[in-house]
Amino acid sequence: MRSTPRTTEVSGAGSTEPATGGKETKNPAPGKRGAVVAALMLAMALAALDSTIVSTAVPQIVGDLGGFSSFSWLFSGYLLAVTVSLPVYGKLSDIFGRKPVLVVGAACFLLGSLLCAAAWNMAALIAFRVVQGLGGGALQGTVQTLAADLYPVAERPRIQARLSTVWAVSAIAGPLLGGLLAGYADWRWIFLVNLPVGSLALWLIVRHLHEPGRRPGRRPPIDWAGALSVFACGGVLLTALVQGGVAWPWLSAPSLALFATGLALVALVVVVERRAPEPIMPGWVWRRRTIASVNLSLGALGLLVVAPSLVLPLYAQSVLGLSPVAAGFVLSVWTLSWPISSAFSQHVYRRIGIRSTAMIGIGAATLILFAFPFLPYPGRAWQPTALMLLLGAALGLFSLPLVVGVQSAVGWSQRGTATASIFFCRQSGQTIGAPLFGAIVNGVLAARLGGTSDLDSVTETMHAGTAPEATRQAVADAVHAVYLGAGGAAALAFLVLLFLAPRRFPAVTE
Repeated sequence: MRSTPRTTEVSGAGSTEPATGGKETKNPAPGKRGAVVAALMLAMALAALDSTIVSTAVPQIVGDLGGFSSFSWLFSGYLLAVTVSLPVYGKLSDIFGRKPVLVVGAACFLLGSLLCAAAWNMAALIAFRVVQGLGGGALQGTVQTLAADLYPVAERPRIQARLSTVWAVSAIAGPLLGGLLAGYADWRWIFLVNLPVGSLALWLIVRHLHEPGRRPGRRPPIDWAGALSVFACGGVLLTALVQGGVAWPWLSAPSLALFATGLALVALVVVVERRAPEPIMPGWVWRRRTIASVNLSLGALGLLVVAPSLVLPLYAQSVLGLSPVAAGFVLSVWTLSWPISSAFSQHVYRRIGIRSTAMIGIGAATLILFAFPFLPYPGRAWQPTALMLLLGAALGLFSLPLVVGVQSAVGWSQRGTATASIFFCRQSGQTIGAPLFGAIVNGVLAARLGGTSDLDSVTETMHAGTAPEATRQAVADAVHAVYLGAGGAAALAFLVLLFLAPRRFPAVTE
């Protein structure tokens, strides 16, 4: 029997707008729930590893298949497919349940992995990476949604912290594993290794996840027109952002044409979704202050997290004189403090509330990012390492409470859509951040070293060991500018929470 949702509070929360929703998933028996959680962690590891594991094997892949001019699409194609499919999978999971969407997504991911391993040229590999990304979108969004279904509000921080830990470990292990497989086996094993791990996760889901039976009756129609328009709009705009300034200049005809087409498709999405009875991108996602504020805040988070990944390894090698391994460690330390802080955050927001906890986290992150340009030149390795360790702790305090807050503010029948919306915004922020900060770096380097200098040429100079002092100083200035931009994104997230987020987050109990 379907229960009637009612709004209570998270950490003393309340809201002027009651949340709506449907039934909660029945928690499996403890043993079965443990098996399902293991499957979710394996699935999350697959999605996280595949974002990083390919990077270190690019020389071997290009040497075998050719296609150097288009290899960046190995990453861009996967990212595009994950990002544009997230809202579609979120809505489908609300209609059909989490299990079928997760099973289909895992099967699609494994099929893409098998095809990637069999690729005969770069074009085929890029196409199969898109297939893999379509499965990865289902894994990312549905895993997070199902984790919230399995646990009551009080226990959700624990499972979310576990998933954060899996993501952090995968971010560190991915490049290392990719390098080992490419160097001592064959690059195709980077994709083949997904098959046993993914098959185990798929078997555990099929065997142990049992969602409650749904009441017989007519299911709402699937918004295929909305899904196609969202795919087209997201694909065109993200392609324009990813390729602008790389494949063609920002103000060139291809770039302007893509942006114009993307804006026209945005208008089409609005028209189609307003007419759909069950839209893929429903308006309530943006009309509710709770969800809209988190979407915007995590979009800014996606923007700022790109900055260290893009410039810190270069800074550590060129300015501090560290080896590539040591430079990787300087970057990776924030993935150690982030999950620890996420796990600790529940003790904070239960006392002072979700909004206040998130504001403390992003406020601290803003100060840390703005502090980076004040490091001495050339400085010592422990200084940026300490800042990255603190940054990870601050962002863990910021991000997880907001995810838990949104998932608790809606019922079962809306949780997939709401969860997908926040991860869609975060992925979109990352997609915007890469070309934005890349343009900042290139602009500063060109201003300091002359109009022909850019990030690629400076990186080649650094690897050759011939960089003069002026180049090292220019790199430091470019990195400082990027961190200031990232600090601006963090400040924007703080202002969104301050002026848009409700003081108290609602919670639906059913």
